[in-house]
Amino acid sequence: MINDLERLTLLYEEHRNEENAGPMKKYMKDHFPFLGMKSPLRKELEKEFFKETEILKKPFNQEFVEELWEKDEREYQYTAITYMGKFVKKLPKDSIAFIEQLITTKSWWDSVDSIVPLVGELARRYPEVIEETINSWAVDDNVWLRRTAILFQLKFKQQTNEELLYEYITKNAGSKEFFIEKAIGWALREYSKTNPVSVKKFIEGHVLASLSVREGSKYLS
Repeated sequence: MINDLERLTLLYEEHRNEENAGPMKKYMKDHFPFLGMKSPLRKELEKEFFKETEILKKPFNQEFVEELWEKDEREYQYTAITYMGKFVKKLPKDSIAFIEQLITTKSWWDSVDSIVPLVGELARRYPEVIEETINSWAVDDNVWLRRTAILFQLKFKQQTNEELLYEYITKNAGSKEFFIEKAIGWALREYSKTNPVSVKKFIEGHVLASLSVREGSKYLS
């Protein structure tokens, strides 16, 4: 009897598309190989897999996620994140350590930005992880942890801890790293939908990279 990973691998291999795989790899700066499945197809196959295996009715399986993360083709990491997202409201507080492992392994914007909402949900449910973990991410040497710290409140709207958001941005404002400059702009732009006056005042009162200012000011008059 084949296990869940083997079943998923067989399913995905049936839809390998080398014609798509090359451009998809190139789009990700040749960091990862691809099976060549575009997002709509992959999401359909994920639904099929989840339904047939009933894996979502079983307890969360961290080993399954780890096995997917070890696979070469990038689609397996996407499915790992989808799977985790199905359990995010049930994950224990200490799963933040496992999430940190995923952020810092096979890291690129595509995986990290998909993990950000998982961090946000954990922070909503367990606010103490901010002080215990996310605060240190904001000043970590790892650019992807810093990006996650800046972005984890992205969809918090009125629940955004403004002081914390600005603190993280200020600590990273001197960075010349593109993905940090972009994250700062993205976070400010998103929060400006909720509190434009505050964001405008912050941008005017701080020295930020031009990219951050441009992105952050997009919705400001």
